[in-house]
Amino acid sequence: MVSVLFVCLGNICRSPMAEAILRYQVRQANLEADIQIDSAGTYDGHVGKPPHQGTRKQLNQAKIPTTGIVSRVIKPTDFFSFDYLIAMDHENIATLKQLANGNDHHIYSFVNFIPNTNYSYVPDPYYTGDFEETFQLVNEGCKYILDYIREKHKL
Repeated sequence: MVSVLFVCLGNICRSPMAEAILRYQVRQANLEADIQIDSAGTYDGHVGKPPHQGTRKQLNQAKIPTTGIVSRVIKPTDFFSFDYLIAMDHENIATLKQLANGNDHHIYSFVNFIPNTNYSYVPDPYYTGDFEETFQLVNEGCKYILDYIREKHKL
């Protein structure tokens, strides 16, 4: 089984959005038995909370469920449990690399999966307020991530 962990700061906007979208895309591709998806934050201030209302609104409009998604903080075991740790911005990548203790070979930038993008990171709608922009970017990126995983792991 291939495992993906999306990571952002608080795990209430971007990473749970990516988790929900990729889960939906994986379900549509009938690959639920092959790909595991989760999300986490590098900051523990929202642990146990559901996704932000702006994230839920965008996902609800797209008919993408958020059932069972609650904020959690990254754990040391995540670096060994997941094949892909996909961070939403440079700060999260730097934090993950510090926490990885040298086991950082499977840390990726979300936007690096999107060809020809003008984005260098996924904007945080907690600060920008633009959940639509983030949804569009994350939705596009998840399609490329799924294609990449399918090709690389022959699924």
